[in-house]
Amino acid sequence: MSASTEKKNRQAAREAGTDKKTLAAIEEAKKKKKSKIKWTVSTIAVILVIALVIFLNTGVLYTGTTALTIDGEEYTPAQMNYYYANQFYGFANQYGEYAAIFGLNPSLGLAGLGSQPCPMLEDGGSWKDYFLQAAEQEMVQTNAILKYAADNGIALTEDEIAQVDNTFVGMDEQVKTQGFTKVDKFFAANYGNGVDKEIVRQSGLDSLLVKKTIDQVTSEFNFSDQELEDYYKSLNGEQDIFDYAYYYVAAESVDTTNDDGETVSKPNDETRAAAKATAEAIQAAYSKAEGSNALEKLNAAVASVVEGATATHNSRGVAGGLGVYKEWLMGSHKTGDLGIVENTDANGQYVVLYLGRSDNHYPMAQVRHILIQAEAAEDGTYTDEAKAAAKAKAEDILNEWKSGDKTEDSFAELANKYSVDAGSNTRGGLYDNVAKGQMVEEFDKFCFSGHNHGDTAIVYGESRGIPGYHVMYYVGEGDLYSNYIAKNALTGQNLDNWVISITEGLEAQHGFGLRMVG
Repeated sequence: MSASTEKKNRQAAREAGTDKKTLAAIEEAKKKKKSKIKWTVSTIAVILVIALVIFLNTGVLYTGTTALTIDGEEYTPAQMNYYYANQFYGFANQYGEYAAIFGLNPSLGLAGLGSQPCPMLEDGGSWKDYFLQAAEQEMVQTNAILKYAADNGIALTEDEIAQVDNTFVGMDEQVKTQGFTKVDKFFAANYGNGVDKEIVRQSGLDSLLVKKTIDQVTSEFNFSDQELEDYYKSLNGEQDIFDYAYYYVAAESVDTTNDDGETVSKPNDETRAAAKATAEAIQAAYSKAEGSNALEKLNAAVASVVEGATATHNSRGVAGGLGVYKEWLMGSHKTGDLGIVENTDANGQYVVLYLGRSDNHYPMAQVRHILIQAEAAEDGTYTDEAKAAAKAKAEDILNEWKSGDKTEDSFAELANKYSVDAGSNTRGGLYDNVAKGQMVEEFDKFCFSGHNHGDTAIVYGESRGIPGYHVMYYVGEGDLYSNYIAKNALTGQNLDNWVISITEGLEAQHGFGLRMVG
């Protein structure tokens, strides 16, 4: 090895040694840097999580983001939560236990809507989707109507605003009895995250202004008597009222084995024939029964064939809601006619008695009343003494009116003072469009017994199981009920067309906050 080569090797070795130390130092520095970066990233992540928790707990996500934008106006998830919850509560209250028919279990509350399929959505989806769509549609319509109100100078008066504000009086203490420290917490718990008193109050003001605007718009809809009559005739009797009775003879089910070897219970030809024979026997017994009361004759005939059985009587059957015997009832009949109608599944026979039909061409009644209800005992029952006390109070009120000027206005004042009927005790006890069968039996009888203006009486009645007495005052006859039906229908059609016209082309733009709703 030459000297020059050895020198180069020693130099390379020194350089290599130096490089190794340098590389080691550099590697150590890199490790420390990576560790520092990891620590910094983790710290930032923790800080972000803490900030997000604070952000959610303060409700900023629900009040500071946009769920919908309608005609340039932004709505937060909290605002939409209130509309969404109201859609659910409105549906649940309207149908109650019958909501199950639509596949909805209201007892699961708002939290359970997303897990329940909704058969009312053609493209599938949950009840949450259904109520979200309904809330969006309502918000679009509300937005349009409020803008119409602003453009046409329609606004709430101070008294109307006070009417809304009065609903919150005492609420702070009331919610505490339900375990809530603040009203805002009560609203958030019942209507969704972010919903507070201010949102509820503003929604109340908006709803009242919408109603006021609609009332003004519909008040301008006018229909002639001929238009109303033509419309009613176009219904082809669907709104006519039938008085009828029926007894259903069901075909007995028997156990059979299907093609899959399973045992099923259903009627067969023999039991169907037996049901028909029973119906015909009732018809034969009815034809031989004596007396002029057709309903009593039917009940006697039914009992003679089926021991202990009676017919079902319906004096207010609307044609559009009749069962499989609708076609028979709408035929040409006279009182007392009896027929047999096979049900649609051929599993039984209806014995149907025709008692009468009304085409609703009668004048409605206008009356005022003062309702005095009996006080319940501790066990919830109503004693004869309590009923007598209610009657005595009703008589005292009528005597008080008779001792005065005996005018309609003075009667109205007494109604506002004494009546417990929340539906009329702020307007002098007035009901100005009473149709037959609308009120309890005794009330109804007074309305349609040929009274003159100013006639009075005291009648007994029970509403929702609570006995009481009505101090009655006959005002006079109203419009024909047929006209009333037609006017309501035509007003509804015109209102729908008006809403369509002011919302045409108006669509809600979805924002990030929409996913926070519900």
